[in-house]
Amino acid sequence: MCGIAGWVSFDRDLTRERETVEAMTETMACRGPDDSGTWIAGPAALGHRRLAVIDLPGGRQPMSAEASSGCTAALVYSGESYNYEELRAELRTRGHRFTTASDTEVVLHGYLEWGEAVAERLNGMYAFAIWDERERKLVLIRDRMGIKPLYYYPTDDGVLFGSEPKAILANPLARRRVGADGLRELFTFIKTPGHAIWDGMREVEPGTVVTVGHGGVRTTRYWSLETRPHTDDKDATVARVRELLDDIVGRQLVADVPRCTLLSGGLDSSALTGLAAQQLAAEGQSVRSFAVDFVGHTENFVADALRDTPDGPFVHDVARTAQTRHEDIVLGSGELADMELRSKMVRARDLPMGFGDLDTSLYLLFKAIRGQSTVALSGESADEVFGGYKQFFDPRAQQSDEFPWLVGLREMRGKHGDFFTDEARKALDLETYTQDGYDAAVSGIQRLEGESDFEFRMRKICHLHLTRFVRVLLDRKDRASMAVGLEVRVPFCDHRLVEYVYNTPWSLKSFDGREKSLLREATADVLPTSVYDRVKSPYPSTQDPGYVAAVQKAAADVLATPSHPVFELVSRDWLRQAVEAGSEGIDPGRRQGLERTLDLVVWMDMYAPALTLS
Repeated sequence: MCGIAGWVSFDRDLTRERETVEAMTETMACRGPDDSGTWIAGPAALGHRRLAVIDLPGGRQPMSAEASSGCTAALVYSGESYNYEELRAELRTRGHRFTTASDTEVVLHGYLEWGEAVAERLNGMYAFAIWDERERKLVLIRDRMGIKPLYYYPTDDGVLFGSEPKAILANPLARRRVGADGLRELFTFIKTPGHAIWDGMREVEPGTVVTVGHGGVRTTRYWSLETRPHTDDKDATVARVRELLDDIVGRQLVADVPRCTLLSGGLDSSALTGLAAQQLAAEGQSVRSFAVDFVGHTENFVADALRDTPDGPFVHDVARTAQTRHEDIVLGSGELADMELRSKMVRARDLPMGFGDLDTSLYLLFKAIRGQSTVALSGESADEVFGGYKQFFDPRAQQSDEFPWLVGLREMRGKHGDFFTDEARKALDLETYTQDGYDAAVSGIQRLEGESDFEFRMRKICHLHLTRFVRVLLDRKDRASMAVGLEVRVPFCDHRLVEYVYNTPWSLKSFDGREKSLLREATADVLPTSVYDRVKSPYPSTQDPGYVAAVQKAAADVLATPSHPVFELVSRDWLRQAVEAGSEGIDPGRRQGLERTLDLVVWMDMYAPALTLS
């Protein structure tokens, strides 16, 4: 999986800057606990931290190779290319010779053969940088769905880049400033493509190639979600979905290290676990599965607006059906609310996202798994691909000209969800920023000839989830997993599946009137009846009032420091009322506001960002 970093400076010799390059690389030691390396030649410096998954002895990086011209191309690579064996065979027929069994070397030789067009041939999750000495240029490439992160920061004579902002911020040339648009992006949950929050920094957009030469930065797109006719009937569509899933799971089970599945008891993770178990059973192997749970959660569960049932019973049904070697990771409220753990998640994400126990429990789950496995398969993104969220079926969201997930989110936050000072609220004007973002997001969505108004509205909702909403969740999962050196693979993000299901009409996606109809039908044979019939339930959150009380206590400590810069954004009166509200049955808006406030405090103390509201 790994972490990459680097610096290109056309006006200087970076061999004198090794210490800085190593410091940038070292910020991502958690992403690559197995090895590290740097490569520096004149104006280019590359750094790499390795998590060894394929060809443990042979895949060391940075990796370089000579082109036919005698010039060198050097690569730092993060991720996995699941079709690397086919590509290696093709490249051999073209005269390339390989000295390792790694996918990294295949990508490097693929670039030497096809140039930037190598991206179009890769199936996987990846973010990589290549210094091409032939043309004295840096090439940055990111996978189609944005599974693996990659950022860059243009300078006066080149660029800084890294898997995470922290790598870039470790270079003295990068300033730790966040302007008004950065703050707007942070608080609106709309994930504008390319926006990196930090002033001067950009995110390499999914499906794009960024080329940096002496003349500046050029961006080209090699993939986008396109509208195409769908001609298969229901049975053929279900069969094609299953055919794709069998191939995808088979490819993503390949690893030279222990692997497992993340199992929540929902349709998505249960289907993957069942498919993996079926394939491994044919090889005489079984699946390891892990689930997160909270002390007393099942026994004391109370249904709410998001979750009708606890996960535990469904998890165990799947584990029995698929005959997995299963383990529950059971967490207590004390560890979930620990401020040191909160700091680790803010550090992992470089940003104060305010997801609270949804983040800390994920971190602890991954940490526990990492003690036994290095690779995990996740059901992430199935809701976006197949239409699983409540907003897909909510007439208000279907008819609204705004990001569909914000309709329910605004209602959930209620009247206590706005924690801003009057000055910050007025200066940021989040409503206008969000509406402008929506208008830009839907402007390029193609309508199929003859498509009904309703089907086109559903196409737009699907497109927004696949190009905006899912990227927030993919980034969260990447940061939490890589913070403990665990590689999480996301089979439902295979671009072949995404393209096929996206162009399936909504009437087929919901042919039985339920969410994710195609996925349910395509994997029915590997699911227990309880999961087949289960209604969508999001990632679990603790209901223990002791957790909320601990969060309120930490927020009370913040109130005791009235000079803290967090009060440039957060209203003291709002925070005082949230602290004094009862921990039993606290409304979601106040709870999320408390979480976001604490994350902001940690972030400001950790990064000391210069904030600008105008």
